[in-house]
Amino acid sequence: MFESLSDRLGGILDKLTRRGALTDADVSEALREVRRALIEADVALPVVKSFTDKVRQRAIGHEVVKSVTPGQQVVKIVHDQLVEMLGSDAEPIDLNAPAPLAIMMVGLQGSGKTTSTAKIALRLTRQEKRKVLMASLDTRRPAAQEQLKVLGEQTGIDTLPIVAGQTPVQIAGRAMTAARLGGYDVVMLDTAGRTHIDEALMAEMAEIKSSADPHEILLVADSLTGQDAVNLATSFDERVGITGIVLTRMDGDGRGGAALSMRAVTGKPVKLIGTGEKSDALEDFHPSRIADRILGMGDIVSLVEKAAREIDQEKSAKMAARMQKGVFDLEDLAEQLKQMEKLGGMSGIMGMMPGVGKIKKQMEGANIDDRMIKRQVAIIQSMTPQERRKPDLLKASRKKRIAAGSGVDVADVNKLLKMHRQMADMMKKMGKGKGLLGKMMGGMGMPAGGMPEMDPKELEKLAKSGKLPGGGLPGGLPGGLPGGMGGLGGLPGLGGAKMPGLGGLPGLGRGKKK
Repeated sequence: MFESLSDRLGGILDKLTRRGALTDADVSEALREVRRALIEADVALPVVKSFTDKVRQRAIGHEVVKSVTPGQQVVKIVHDQLVEMLGSDAEPIDLNAPAPLAIMMVGLQGSGKTTSTAKIALRLTRQEKRKVLMASLDTRRPAAQEQLKVLGEQTGIDTLPIVAGQTPVQIAGRAMTAARLGGYDVVMLDTAGRTHIDEALMAEMAEIKSSADPHEILLVADSLTGQDAVNLATSFDERVGITGIVLTRMDGDGRGGAALSMRAVTGKPVKLIGTGEKSDALEDFHPSRIADRILGMGDIVSLVEKAAREIDQEKSAKMAARMQKGVFDLEDLAEQLKQMEKLGGMSGIMGMMPGVGKIKKQMEGANIDDRMIKRQVAIIQSMTPQERRKPDLLKASRKKRIAAGSGVDVADVNKLLKMHRQMADMMKKMGKGKGLLGKMMGGMGMPAGGMPEMDPKELEKLAKSGKLPGGGLPGGLPGGLPGGMGGLGGLPGLGGAKMPGLGGLPGLGRGKKK
């Protein structure tokens, strides 16, 4: 979502950091550009004015202009103001109340309330170990109650049985009673929406609030609505009193104005962001990490947290033990590729690395294509178990058969085998043997088993203290990527790309489409 804003701000601030000395005029000119970039990103005008005024106050001063690295100082000031505008600290959903506590979801029709209700319920069940009951109070939209019921069946979350003819207030009362009798910790109340704000909607929300006495009232807003999202948040807050905001479609191509404006205008924290259609595509909103991404500093802490959450630790530990003995067959390679896919593929991982924004054009020219991971896994799965364990057994006739079975050319099979040989050699040299992800995360304190030894919160503290330059890692990443990110020279076979700094990554190009 923030790509275009990130490109604009990155270009403006790069000009400043390249200069040895800065004048007040240089800073003023850069801030005019920053102001224009934020307005084009659909950020509310009062927020833009406040932001640039605060940056100007701190940036145009003797200590900045005369400092050793004035450009870097201005970048830090812009970063700090971005964090302040977004809300300083992450504020998760507050569960500190007697059970059953109610969470009321409000918002306009089509903003993603029902889907977000199910996502939050699943998150509370998995991560917080809470027993959750979902209830749909939407009696206006056809099949709204059935939609929540289906989502509940898909995720394994209990939903309140549908009783025809009841009003939203009656359903809310029945849900709270059922939760008390059933020993539930949390009740998710999915309310009705309208295509626009009207008096009837606000009156209904206020009535439900007085009846159910919710502990949290979360406004679900579509990130693509731009400046109008601010008016929406203000209206709901004045009439119902929201406690937080959930932004949906943050994976879309909107300009990011809603995300940057809502906290500053309403004073209410953005608690969660929806990053996709899947039931687990929901993340905490961390202002400092979002600011890092906007300014091209990467988001290493989130990458470590995602690795800790997604990677199968038992499998990783077994694989690490094999690698310590210098064993790395095609089944191990397939497992590594699947783990990479869980972290969002090559592009997803690279997107969280510091400095990657500066080499975006080179990356586009390199044709890094995450679909190739699926093709490579398909090639390995087309082999017999014996061939996976001993690739040397593969003769020309078998390679043709494997290529036909996986829908690729024989050349692709040969590329994969070459990639495996390179990686097997690399694993032998790696001493204690960390995997493909372990190599990347070697500087993060991640052991061969895959789990980070360093608490992500500790990593975040390090980042704030400035001991991780540019959001980087202690010890850095191996290899030689430009842009201060160390590099990925230790990942042979993942790129097909003749691109500066990524020379060691053959094999993940687009290939021929089948």
